Amino acid sequence: MIHPFRSATLGAALSLMALTAPAQAFDITNMSDDERSALQAEIRSYLLENPEIIMEAVSVLEQRQAAAQAQGDVDLVRVNADAIFGDDHSWVGGNPDGDITLVEFTDYRCGFCRRAHAEVEQLLEADGNIRFIVKEFPILGEESVLSSRFAIAVKQIAGDEAYKVAHDMLISFRGNVTPESLERMANDLDLDAAAVMTRMTDEAVTQVIAENHALAGRLQISGTPTFVLEDQLLRGYMPLADMQTLVAQTRQE
Repeated sequence: MIHPFRSATLGAALSLMALTAPAQAFDITNMSDDERSALQAEIRSYLLENPEIIMEAVSVLEQRQAAAQAQGDVDLVRVNADAIFGDDHSWVGGNPDGDITLVEFTDYRCGFCRRAHAEVEQLLEADGNIRFIVKEFPILGEESVLSSRFAIAVKQIAGDEAYKVAHDMLISFRGNVTPESLERMANDLDLDAAAVMTRMTDEAVTQVIAENHALAGRLQISGTPTFVLEDQLLRGYMPLADMQTLVAQTRQE
């Protein structure tokens, strides 16, 4: 049985040779069995003598695939720009008038989201010119859903400032998320706990989560954190230094 990697790399090498050889010399359909066997032997010998060509071909293929993915992401962001950057339910922080917009799809129970939270805060504070949008995207179970319902309900009941405090508290909360723990949190925030807990099951909250999930589906987002930086989709956690570099590059484009 041919190992999948060997099969893939051999296919890449054959494709490369096919592109560089005269068309009539590589017409397999007109080759006899003996000619085909001889060609296969020559290819094998060539690859054994020049194994680096396999990795070169694979590298070119990966670069082309990455470029195609990046262009596909740009198209997805362009088509869905209104929902990404201009919906009427997402919290907007950082500098609302910033010259660059960063959007985060987040889940409060996601370890990498928690790790990214402090670094995004540092990025926003150090830069001072980034508009930041949070998309509630609970995907890790019932506690994630409860957390997002609570955060959205706080925003709808008490406004953006209360949402930010609740958001920060939820992302750092290490206990079990239950209606009881969320009610205590609402009391700690000096909110109308009864109103918040009632709003959590309201259709208006359900609609926000549904719209965010639908948007994520259209953007082919399946994990958190996922960021949208202008027209780029950044899938997964990124260290602060990398995000700063991408922001600088985006401003230069």
